[in-house]
This record gives sequence, C-alpha cells and structure tokens, in this order.
Amino acid sequence: MQIDPDDAAISRLAGAVECVGSVWFLTNHSSSRPLATVDRFGLRNVLAPGNRAVVEGRLRVIVEGARSHELVLHAPEPVSPPIVAVATGQATSAGAGVLVNDQDRLALVALFAGYLQEGDRYDPNPKSYAAAAARLGWPRTTLVKRIEYLRLRLDRAGVPNLQGWNALHALAEYALTTELITKDDLPLIHR
Repeated sequence: MQIDPDDAAISRLAGAVECVGSVWFLTNHSSSRPLATVDRFGLRNVLAPGNRAVVEGRLRVIVEGARSHELVLHAPEPVSPPIVAVATGQATSAGAGVLVNDQDRLALVALFAGYLQEGDRYDPNPKSYAAAAARLGWPRTTLVKRIEYLRLRLDRAGVPNLQGWNALHALAEYALTTELITKDDLPLIHR
C-alpha cells in the first residue's frame, strides 16, 4: 500500500507488516528514516531503520514525511501462558497510597492531552503550564502548584524520575501507564 505518492519525504518502502509463525511484526525497511509507533497508552517509540517491533492488538504507526501520516494496525492480542512466579520480598509500592483527586486528574489531562489524542492532534509532549491552565480556565499558578505538589507526593511514594529536567515526561509516563488518565478522560477538558 502506498501512503502518499506526492510526499517525496517518505521512503518508497518505509515498512512492512509480516507474520512470522503466529507473531506479527512491523519492520522498518527504510535505510534512513525512522518510523514511530504509539502504544495503547499513547507513548511514542522510535523504530529505527532495519529494526522491527511486535504488533499486539492495536498499534498506531506514524510515518513522518512532508506531513505526518498515521496508520492503525490491528493484530491478535497475545495469548500468553499463565506465569507462575513465587514472589519474595515486599510488594512493589511505587505511588501506592497517593490520593489523586478529581482536580489533580483534570490538571493531568489538560497537561498531557496530546498523548491521548490521535491523528494530527497526537503530541507526545506535555503542554506548557500556561496552555494547560488556559484550557481549564485556571490561573497558571494554580495548575503549577497542583502538578508540582502531586509530583512531590508521588516522588516521596517511590515513583522514579520525578525530579530533574525530564520530570514532566516521567510524570506523563506514570500517569498514562498506570491509567491515572486515559482517553476516556478527554471530555473533562472539552466542556
């Protein structure tokens, strides 16, 4: 299938979907251009030239050219045998006990809405505090205090990487992968 014959910035053979045994793969056949995949949480992963990724369930593929093109692949969900493991030590408790109230969730959705969007609206970067606050009709300082206090509470509860230059990206990954926020929360900011 040809994505866009008029987009000369796309590799003529950007990639292929192949089945090996019972496993589906997306392979980047380009010699110079990466592909991007977006998992079910909205997190973007780069697929370098020559590499491949397993396709399980629904996977979005972004092909960057003169403009961004998005394909959605559907493969069977993995059927894994049950894993029997003997747990030793204490249970993982990173983030346990931190209460995330409705206002915290609203602030998270406004800040990370781009991760939850699809197509041209997908943006795997946190919004600025000013943009997120404006979306909610809040003063910027209110949003900053709410997010920073939540980040501090989660950091104290053992969630890694919530301090430093990349803290908002780490908070986004935590909020998305633990499903503190999901696509179902987008209507909260579209009122």
